[in-house]
Amino acid sequence: MKIQLTQDGHDNLKLELEELMKIKRPAAVTRLSKARSMGDLAENSEYHAAKEELAFVAGRATEVETILKNAKIVSSVRTVDKISLGSKVKVKSANGAEEFEIVGEFEANPIEKKLSSTSPIGLALIGKAVGEKAEVVAPAGNKSYTVVEIK
Repeated sequence: MKIQLTQDGHDNLKLELEELMKIKRPAAVTRLSKARSMGDLAENSEYHAAKEELAFVAGRATEVETILKNAKIVSSVRTVDKISLGSKVKVKSANGAEEFEIVGEFEANPIEKKLSSTSPIGLALIGKAVGEKAEVVAPAGNKSYTVVEIK
């Protein structure tokens, strides 16, 4: 199964993997080594914390490697006629105007208004044109968006 990513998302994951392997992993190994030298491992909370940190870094590195290995970079050639993965879109709802970027699910970050193409709002907006309405059925309640602009 291919994982859809924008070029930016792919580049950010590559940078994250590099940081994990070149900075965070060696730091975690050093921390574990120091903690190991502190004596009794059974009662050494620093040792257990360092071991957990190393496991987390290794797990995240494996996850990012898997995503990159299975990634399909979505072409940056987009149309402004219809919303697609990578589109930046301005919509109007009962709450006013909002702007979103439609991204792959591993790039999603609601705080930055980056919505997954598989999220309820993302699914509702994909394929819509300026002036069209998108009806979103979400656990928090139904919402209606009108597409104002596509970039």
